Amino acid sequence: MKSLNFKVILNLSGVLLLLNALFMLIATCVSIYFGDHLSYSFLFSGCLVGIGGLLMVYFTKDGRKHISKREGYIVVCVGWLFLILSGCLPYVSSLFFLPNDHIISQNFSVVNIVYETVSGYTATGTSIYDNVESLPKSILFWRSTTNWIGGMGIIVLTIAILPFLGIGGRQLFMAEAPGIHTDKIHPRITETAKNLWLVYLGLTLFFAALLYFGGMNLFDATNHAMSVIATAGFSTKNEGVMYWNNNIFIQYVFIFMMFLGGTNFALIYLMIKGQFKKIWNNEEFRWWVGLILMTTFIIFLALFYIIYPNYSTGTYSWTNLEHSFRNSLFHVVSIASTTALAMEDYTNWLSVTTLIFFALFFIGGSAGSTSGGITVIRHVILLKNSWVEFKRILHPNAIIPVRYNKRSLHQSIVFHVMAFFVMFMIIWIISSILFGLLNYGVTMSFQNILTSLTITASTLGNIGPGIGEYGPGTSMNSLSDGAKLLCSFLMILGRLELFTILILFTPAFWRNT
Repeated sequence: MKSLNFKVILNLSGVLLLLNALFMLIATCVSIYFGDHLSYSFLFSGCLVGIGGLLMVYFTKDGRKHISKREGYIVVCVGWLFLILSGCLPYVSSLFFLPNDHIISQNFSVVNIVYETVSGYTATGTSIYDNVESLPKSILFWRSTTNWIGGMGIIVLTIAILPFLGIGGRQLFMAEAPGIHTDKIHPRITETAKNLWLVYLGLTLFFAALLYFGGMNLFDATNHAMSVIATAGFSTKNEGVMYWNNNIFIQYVFIFMMFLGGTNFALIYLMIKGQFKKIWNNEEFRWWVGLILMTTFIIFLALFYIIYPNYSTGTYSWTNLEHSFRNSLFHVVSIASTTALAMEDYTNWLSVTTLIFFALFFIGGSAGSTSGGITVIRHVILLKNSWVEFKRILHPNAIIPVRYNKRSLHQSIVFHVMAFFVMFMIIWIISSILFGLLNYGVTMSFQNILTSLTITASTLGNIGPGIGEYGPGTSMNSLSDGAKLLCSFLMILGRLELFTILILFTPAFWRNT
């Protein structure tokens, strides 16, 4: 194994900083338009990050252009570290332009800013701010921008422009999106990345237009389109999307956005091209649709027959029918896609519905989507492998492979899925114990234990709010600093699908053999 080429690592990290600086300059224009007195803050942050990126690119331009798989993992991890640190700058520099009694000044601490920034880039969407409507418009836009950047992955955006730099990006793409199966839109990985981002940008503009014509103002429509298509939860309103509970059209638009956000973007590309047969032939997509329909039906029965009927007359109206369907579909798609938006506090319904939603925490959306979680495809492969094991027990001499999309899967892929699932569960259990100790101490109650279990599952799966004390509509400001840092690490770990980070802690990774 060749020694690491730190020049190419720093070079690509510099490109990431340049892209981040570009988005900061866009936020500067937003600040100028609304006159919220933070234009100099974003301009300073953008220039500082941009100069840093330029220097890194300039002094490493003569390095080797080829990037190995090992260097790809380091670039992703180092790149995310640079993104988070540079993404904190707008919050920090805003202190010099805002009064001491402003919400940003009141909630300012290094831990809080890191948590908010990590939550943005990982598209988790939980916030430390109780009153987001008091935030300046440019800060609200920047929060949504971090959601949008992290949704598809700025690393993928970077490799879309790597041909202009003379650098191949396949290893970088696989480190950022280490899914089980990648439907390649184009034989060249950089073309695939560019097509994915064009689809992503197009959907964002399309849904922003729908929300705008549905009744939102342009600012709210743009921010929510950026956040929701990234399956994140940042909103411009204290009530979140509950602010538009009287607008049925906007709620259905949100449902469609979250569903597409949780769908493999390669399939969305095929959908745009009209290749619907290929979409339905995709096994993961069928399971994804089936999961949503089955879970929605169960929640619908609970809402229609138990929670929403007119108790005074004992009758069931068509209004109850539609409202029950819309509410159940909204929350199932929201949790399954790891967006975690809420029309109301679904944890106040029934214990059985809360358990169902908690189970969805461990499923996630499709591979190749902006959602987090374990992903549907891994569960499908686990189920198929379990079923095949029954056949192998009955026929021990037979060679029975696990099939996906009518193709035999290599056993190493099955082992990878099993390892991922085991690691996910082990990390969840250990982090739940650590969270409880950091946030509640050794005298934690049973309710504190339940909260610890749900909030760690939520952050590790990039879902957003948990269940119980930190449920829908609740900020994370009251968490201890240690708990916030733990959640920040879990969000990054989940966003990069565990192995991308954990592999850096293995001695073999750093061995030059």
